Amino acid sequence: MKKPIVIVLHQETSTPGRVGMKLTQKGYELDIRKPALGDALPDNMEEYSGAVIFGGPMSANDDSEHEYIRTEIDWIAKPLATGVPFLGICLGGQMLARHLGGKVFGFPDDRAEIGYYDISATAEGATYGPWPQRVYQWHREGFELVDGAVCLATSNGDFPHQAFRYGDSAFAIQFHPEVTHKMMNRWLVKAEERLKLPGARPRESHFSDRFVHDPSVDVWLDRFLDDWLATAQTPVSVLAAE
Repeated sequence: MKKPIVIVLHQETSTPGRVGMKLTQKGYELDIRKPALGDALPDNMEEYSGAVIFGGPMSANDDSEHEYIRTEIDWIAKPLATGVPFLGICLGGQMLARHLGGKVFGFPDDRAEIGYYDISATAEGATYGPWPQRVYQWHREGFELVDGAVCLATSNGDFPHQAFRYGDSAFAIQFHPEVTHKMMNRWLVKAEERLKLPGARPRESHFSDRFVHDPSVDVWLDRFLDDWLATAQTPVSVLAAE
């Protein structure tokens, strides 16, 4: 019997979307935790097959304002120490970068990537590919590539680091392969004001680009999750962010 996967979400209405669907289809139960709403995070990661921290409207730099942000950043030490596959998506990837001592940055004018944007896999990233040409983004902060990390995907835009691996089994991605059509509709309604940020794509392009590019995202994600879950269980030593 497969061990469950820890799913960390950040809002009452948040879901793991397509990532959760695919993991369930692959035979994994999902242990959903929402520390922002008071849930504790598991102590014994040896009882799990993996851990995923998803995105949210908060910043990975808000740890002095929100205790749960600091709790999640520090908790990443547990899957890394045991070699349990870890995946950080958008905010979750930024938390991994901060845990490793890297910076999460934004711009004074709040420029953002909201919509579909081009990315390119590196030679190392191509082993988890082929990657989609365009992916769905929803962020106004990005992560630095920390020392010892392997860059897997880049972009020519304001946020050049789009994915990295640390050790054998810890991964961060900046974009949102988990987004379903329903989720996209909800985000575009609940956070409509974000479309006014510099760099954001117009609403209609979100749907037209999804029609063209989402099939390749779906194919890539399915293979990537298999590769991620199959990573060697080799513990890595890290320094938590100060």
